[in-house]
Amino acid sequence: MNLSAITRDAILNAVAECDRLGQQRFLAQYGYAPSRNYWLHHNGTYYDSKAIVGVAYRHVSGRPLAADDFSGGRQTVGRLLTKLGFEVTMDKASTPHQRLLTAVKGLRVAGTPDGPARHQPLTLLWALGRAAHRRPRLVSWQDSHTELRGLFLQYGRPSSRPRPEFPWLALTRTELWELQGHTGEIPPASGEPIKWLEHHNPHGGLTTWAYELAATSDTARAAVITELGHRFWDGPCPEPLLKNVGLLPTGPVRPPAQPPSPVEEYLRLCQKIEAAEARGDHNRTTTNTRTQPVRSDDSRRAVLLRSNGRCENPLCAGQPDDVTDSGDPILEIDHIDDRSTWGRDHPEHMIALCPNCHAIKTRGRSRETLRPLLRTEARSRHTAWTSL
Repeated sequence: MNLSAITRDAILNAVAECDRLGQQRFLAQYGYAPSRNYWLHHNGTYYDSKAIVGVAYRHVSGRPLAADDFSGGRQTVGRLLTKLGFEVTMDKASTPHQRLLTAVKGLRVAGTPDGPARHQPLTLLWALGRAAHRRPRLVSWQDSHTELRGLFLQYGRPSSRPRPEFPWLALTRTELWELQGHTGEIPPASGEPIKWLEHHNPHGGLTTWAYELAATSDTARAAVITELGHRFWDGPCPEPLLKNVGLLPTGPVRPPAQPPSPVEEYLRLCQKIEAAEARGDHNRTTTNTRTQPVRSDDSRRAVLLRSNGRCENPLCAGQPDDVTDSGDPILEIDHIDDRSTWGRDHPEHMIALCPNCHAIKTRGRSRETLRPLLRTEARSRHTAWTSL
């Protein structure tokens, strides 16, 4: 079978369809088994490479390929995807805990006469503290640099200048940190990046998966704190520092007699939702004044649970602190792709938004740029919660 007619756009269309349907329904609909050796890695998600290529063929020929029509090996699917600019891997992602520790251990920092510079570890500890208390994931440069500078003055190396612009940019070269709300290329950390930061005032913070892992796992936070202490303080991180950033040592593991954790409840709801999808409930409709797709209460509950009462838009300027009469947060659960047009009714494709962010996503001028950001945020949060 000649696969050379398949284009990059055809692959992206197949990826988008897999995102809409979910992996299990996508594979079942087209008759493919899960990948065993090769995966397409795109935007932080792993896809079954052979199934994606087979379905992509439909976008250039009018029909998808069956699994028996072609080989899914390195010389066929692997070569095609690589030629089209995609990443093909033989190893699926390690566990989020392993991924987090690998990224922390791989930090590349400048040396000083007193030892390795502490700017990046201090910035990460500050961000971990925000995650532990579910403070907004991304914060503007203008609102953060003074606080970081104070940490650097108190806990940095004596010979280091307290300049938070360097770690803010250097960390974007890792899996742990991102900047949003700017235009153009992010400048290198070397040189004088302060002018760029002051001009753009981007929002920075932990990437979604790292934030969600830090927010939901005491074990993950403790492992990072231990690793940073060993490497940058030759022992435990100073307790006053951990208290300053809201990261005092974690307590004992929760005993089994306790009620299910939020993550356990989230997983239970997702399993229930996916079982309903397998029964065909996703395609059910209800009729009142008009016929429309059924919406799952379990999906809504799962997203509210995941949000922990906070707007999930990483660029949210601030949601109401008030609550409803029943004590619930003022949040609206939104489908990234409208349910009325059969967007998937699953937490991976849904997001909790405050009324202002919901209005921006629905009718704001920036809605077309916000929607892809929210899609990535929802998928990343879901992946983090289901991988713990």
